[in-house]
Amino acid sequence: MVRLSMCASGKYSSRGPALIPRMKTKHRIYYITLFSVVLLGLIATGMFQFWPHSIESTADWGLDRRSVHDAPLIRLPVANPIPERGDLSCRMHTCFDVYRCGYNPKNRIKVYIYPLQRFVDEVGVPISSTGLSREYNDLLSAISDSEFYTDDVTRACLFVPSIDVLNQNSLRIRETAQALAMLPRWDKGMNHLLFNMLPGGPPDYNTALDVPRDRALLAGGGFSTWTYRQGYDVSIPVYSPLSADVELPERQPGPRRYFILSSQTAIHREYRAELERLKEENGEALLLLDKCSNLSQGVASARKRCYKGQVFDYPQILQESSFCVVLRGARLGQATLSDVLQAGCVPVILADSYILPFSEVLDWKRASVVIPEEKLPEMYTILKSIPHRQVEEMQRQARWFWDAYFSSMKAIGMTTLQIINDRIYPYAARTYEQWNNPPLVKWSSVNSPLFLPLIPPRSPGFTAVVLTYDRIESLFRVITEISKVPSLAKLLVVWNNQNKSPPEDSLWPKIAAPLKVVRTKENKLSNRFFPYDEIETEAVLAIDDDIIMLTSDELQFGYEYFNYLYTYKMPGDIKNWVDAHMNCEDIAMNFLVANITGKAPIKVTPRKKFKCPECTAIDGLSLDQTHMVERSECINKFASVFGTMPLKVVEHRADPVLYKDDFPEKLKSFPNIGSL
Repeated sequence: MVRLSMCASGKYSSRGPALIPRMKTKHRIYYITLFSVVLLGLIATGMFQFWPHSIESTADWGLDRRSVHDAPLIRLPVANPIPERGDLSCRMHTCFDVYRCGYNPKNRIKVYIYPLQRFVDEVGVPISSTGLSREYNDLLSAISDSEFYTDDVTRACLFVPSIDVLNQNSLRIRETAQALAMLPRWDKGMNHLLFNMLPGGPPDYNTALDVPRDRALLAGGGFSTWTYRQGYDVSIPVYSPLSADVELPERQPGPRRYFILSSQTAIHREYRAELERLKEENGEALLLLDKCSNLSQGVASARKRCYKGQVFDYPQILQESSFCVVLRGARLGQATLSDVLQAGCVPVILADSYILPFSEVLDWKRASVVIPEEKLPEMYTILKSIPHRQVEEMQRQARWFWDAYFSSMKAIGMTTLQIINDRIYPYAARTYEQWNNPPLVKWSSVNSPLFLPLIPPRSPGFTAVVLTYDRIESLFRVITEISKVPSLAKLLVVWNNQNKSPPEDSLWPKIAAPLKVVRTKENKLSNRFFPYDEIETEAVLAIDDDIIMLTSDELQFGYEYFNYLYTYKMPGDIKNWVDAHMNCEDIAMNFLVANITGKAPIKVTPRKKFKCPECTAIDGLSLDQTHMVERSECINKFASVFGTMPLKVVEHRADPVLYKDDFPEKLKSFPNIGSL
């Protein structure tokens, strides 16, 4: 081994000079020089990669860089141009350049914040009396710390000025507009976003920022239907400074000491008079608070409210009422709304034409009661008609809205950017449920099927699973009717009778879709929800052999798949209870689906009376006298197992377009819905 190694080494050294000729001196100097130049170039490139760029593209919004006193001073000549007042016809497709956003694998817009500057007029007077407010500083910090932010102006899709226009009262209108027009990328306001919470001023108190702003988007806190550009502007809350200073622990939903509470000060005298009348009629159910006039020196009046000399802590008192009134003030947008939501009190909003915050994505019917101003005298009667359970749901939703969207300038800013992001990348937008459903407490072993991978099913259409025992004629009629549905992929008959064999093959109805009979080992109702291997579709229709009052159009209209969860992930002993009592499997499935999705059922067709000519008191489970008693018991049983009542009240009905209208049948998609 040693000898071989030595020979190999010697062979290499002897042939080396022949294989690699010695470089001439001048060539060696040339290559060394070239290598040195390349190396220096790489080093320089690396240094410039991390070296600060121009002042426009390096906007490090760390707190140490945010001092107004250190910002460059910009003097505005009197003759500087002023933007146009604002184009009320602007929409995303006309006044926003979506192509600037480009393709993004993360489906996320990039937001650039202009460097901080101090704008003054020709004589040195600032354009704002307050400079950069704490709230706007917090907002810019939140954006700079988010995944939306970029310090590269060339990659930006959206531009946010460092000019604070949150409170119009502190601005010089003309000079602020001139400062906006001086921004390097202004371009008539295209793709620029302004945040404003207190628009207008006395005596008119306009509902949108009065600063001329060309085509810029406005995230405004007091929009009316007259000034709000649907699908372009974003209606935001008026942030309440009390939110940062007062911590209200979340209170469990339920009855409160007061039924209605009014805490606003300086409201119109006509509203005050009407509230006083309601107070006289309903006594202690309504608490009517006002500004305190006899507080001792040093006590912050903003944190106190009074009623006939009695002093209450504010906003803590809001937690003592089921409903809290939010009336139109000098401005439509009220910080009171934020305080009320934080307290978990259901806001009763009486402000005609007010565009509620984030109403583009938030369903305010779930968290508030909106009453026309002229209906103020009927407010007590209207609120009394709302069921207790619904009030509790609204209290819970109100607090969650505050936590998710109102609680900080960061929450307000991120929600605004997400709404704009959803417009630009609609295929990746958040769903209604994601915006409006509070996070659910789910069982640790269950994952929501709504988050399945986006892959096609093994087979399109749906599988009909028919549970049967011994009603052959009725079963065949059901099979015949279901077979007419265009989306039917397969029909599976679950034969639940162990004492009798299914009919011979020649006797079954002849249908176009595949039909298979599965014989069970035990007579259990839960067999209808077993995830059989024969099921290769995402959607399953589970139906009994006596449901003959459904048309093929109605079956085509809707269905969902939760069999696996019912069979393997149902909590507690619910499935065993159903099998032992031969009852309530449909209720158990509804509990399961409602708990997983947080959704209420949707009624899609007119109510029909149950029809089953073959059914008798002998073979019909539902005709037994104890059947309905057991169904009441099972609801209590299931609620105790789930630890809550997941079933939700629904006030929505979905009917197919034109199905009952007087149109030719050929124009209708589902002409036979409701025909039986």
